[in-house]
Order: sequence, then C-alpha cells, then structure tokens
Amino acid sequence: MPLPTDEKLLALSREILQQLDTIFGVHPGFRAAHAKGFMLGGTFTPSPGARSISRAPHLMRNSTPVSVRFSNSTGVPVIPDSDPNAAPHGMAIRFHLAEHSHTDIVSHSTDGFPARTGEEFQAFLRALASSDMTKPPDPANPSPIERFLGAHPAALAFVQAPKPAPSSFARESFFAIAAFHFTNTAGQTRFGRYRIVPAAGNDYLDAASAAAKGPNYLFDELQARVAKGPIEFRIRVQLANAGDVVDDATIHWPADRPVEDLGTISLTKVIADNVEEQRHIIFDPIPRVDGIEPSADPLLELRAAIYLMSGRRRRAAQA
Repeated sequence: MPLPTDEKLLALSREILQQLDTIFGVHPGFRAAHAKGFMLGGTFTPSPGARSISRAPHLMRNSTPVSVRFSNSTGVPVIPDSDPNAAPHGMAIRFHLAEHSHTDIVSHSTDGFPARTGEEFQAFLRALASSDMTKPPDPANPSPIERFLGAHPAALAFVQAPKPAPSSFARESFFAIAAFHFTNTAGQTRFGRYRIVPAAGNDYLDAASAAAKGPNYLFDELQARVAKGPIEFRIRVQLANAGDVVDDATIHWPADRPVEDLGTISLTKVIADNVEEQRHIIFDPIPRVDGIEPSADPLLELRAAIYLMSGRRRRAAQA
C-alpha cells in the first residue's frame, strides 16, 4: 500500500506521528500508539443475513481466516494493563481473503473520538504534549490541554467518557469510529458503523480491583483463556438513517438506529512468532474491498497514512 500523494496530508501525518513520539517517547520496533499488544488467530463466519448488508467477499463465503490484535492505549510498550491510561483498548481485525489480499477493521473500546479532523487531533496532541499532567488543575492558570478541552466539547466528552478496566479482553466491546458505505448484491447502499461485542458479555472491574491487578493481567488472562477454548465476538453494524451525519467521528447516531448482525469471530490460537508478526502487520482503517467503501470522514486517509508511516518505521527497526 503506497502513501498518499497529498503533500498537506503527508505533512500533517508526520507532525502527528512526531507529537505521539513527544508524548510517549520513541520505542524502536513498536507502534507509536497502542504499542503493547498480542495477537490471536481464528475464523470469521458470516451470519445468514450479512449479504443483505454487503457483498464484501468475507460476508459471502462460508468462513474466512482472521488475525486479531488486542492492545493497550499509548505508545508505551510496557504500560501496565491496570493503568487507567491503558484505555481505550484496541482490537484490530484482519480478514485474510486470499494470498496478499485482505481487509481490516480497526476499533477501540470507547465509542467515539476526540476530534473530527486531523488538524483538530494535532491540536489536541500538541496541547497534551505541552501540559504537565502531574500538576493539579489550577482554574486561574489552566494548562494547554484544559484550554483545549474547554473549547472543544467533543474532545471533553471523549476524555470524560467512562473507561472502566475490563476483567478480560474477551469481555470488552469495541467500536470502529468511522462510518462506512455498505453495498449489497442488489446494489442497495447504507452507511454503518461497526460494533464488536463479546459473546461472553461485558464485565468490568471497579477501580480498586483494577489497581490490584498485575501489570500484564489482561494479556496473561487472554492467553490462558484461549488455551481453554474459543473466544467469540459478534460483529455488528449500526445503520444510519437518511440525513444522519456520516463524516464526523465525534457524532453519535441516535440509539434507535437499527443494529444488524454480520457474523461471529471465533479465536482459537495464539499467532506464531507473535512479536515479529506484530512488528510486521500494518492494519488499514480503510476497507479497500468491494462492498464496503470509506465514508468522507477526513480522519480515514490521515489514519491510514500514519499507520503506514509507523509500520514502515517499525519494520525498519528490525534490520
């Protein structure tokens, strides 16, 4: 996958990557964000009604192999799982369609995002990087991040959204923040957003219980759980109505919008050579597959460029 040719987009992508390095430090061989992770493998099986939503190949077949990476937030590879900054957690899914052919879903455990555009996200990161987060709030002299949040209600809502620690990655829900344009075999189209829901149901820890957990409790539990049996998630899509905003990740659609079932992921094994595979794989937030097209959300191309830049840098660190 090549980088985009838009010089303004490339420059913004480099600047955001640099801001992430400033905040979290540079850790060769690791992602600039969601650095700490682990990968499992398994199978996706579409639901009987999936093809009424989209004609994408993995929704038309009996099953498709998948690789899934679970992760903690931040670019710190050793962040304790019990650290509140480890949320929102990530779940990235690769559907292996054929040799050198795939499509991905990139999601995290908070329903939303703090910025609508790349420029807003850059300003958010710049404010964060220039603020001393160890100091208590001073209303008379607000920090740059406090001033930014005061002027950006969507970012404030994202920061203040509850992010409880899950008892397991297998008990957490995940959301792909962007809308996509789904087209079925009859040519019918609808915008939708992915929701990935654990078959075992959600389960969260209170603050005291989370603080008492070990630094790797989520990843240790994940490996122990998959050794005992499959871990299952349902992939669903919330469908927009005509007139709903489909190009702004900070806007939630009304709760009465229909949610359709696309299928089940069953994770059954640990990916071999896990560390090396994590360094090599570069997930793409843009589907790039017939039947699922990107919306006009301005974050999609930006995120794809940043992921690719970070991935190339990560791979080069192996040499």
